[in-house]
Amino acid sequence: MNQVMIAIILEAIHEQYQQEVEFVVQQLKIPLEEWEAFKTGDRSLSGENMQKIYNLFTDYEWMLVQKVLRQTLLFPEKRPTAVSEYHRLKTVIAKAWLEMGGQAEMITQSEDQRTQNQIDLRISLSYGEWGYDDLLVFRLPAVIRKQIKGSKVGLLEWVSENLEETYMQGFKGSE
Repeated sequence: MNQVMIAIILEAIHEQYQQEVEFVVQQLKIPLEEWEAFKTGDRSLSGENMQKIYNLFTDYEWMLVQKVLRQTLLFPEKRPTAVSEYHRLKTVIAKAWLEMGGQAEMITQSEDQRTQNQIDLRISLSYGEWGYDDLLVFRLPAVIRKQIKGSKVGLLEWVSENLEETYMQGFKGSE
């Protein structure tokens, strides 16, 4: 497996789980040695476990991962910044969708211990065909809910002004 793809997958795991081990043990249900061998390219995972990895992403996000991966193959100099580029592009696309009439929704995951201090900001673009809407999900600190509710700035305006900076802060230094 390509190391850029592994890096993006690991970022998605860290965004959604407290620890990588939690994902491997609870979701993939494989030994850590097998996971480490997969990350180094020495072993493949079953189709079922690869589907669990794909499920870390929305359909649109997975397509974006493929585009970033292709860019790093064409332009090797982009490899060191591929993860941050993936995250930056998500924010650029989300803003464009909102300008085209996309929807923004905040979801609090308070019942889950590992995500109670986070919200999911979901930006979607509907095509009027069931099951074909595009979706981008941003896991952000829950304090953002208070910022939006406590001010005159609405969700759409907050996204337009603050999404890229807030979202990218979580990934600085992780590459």
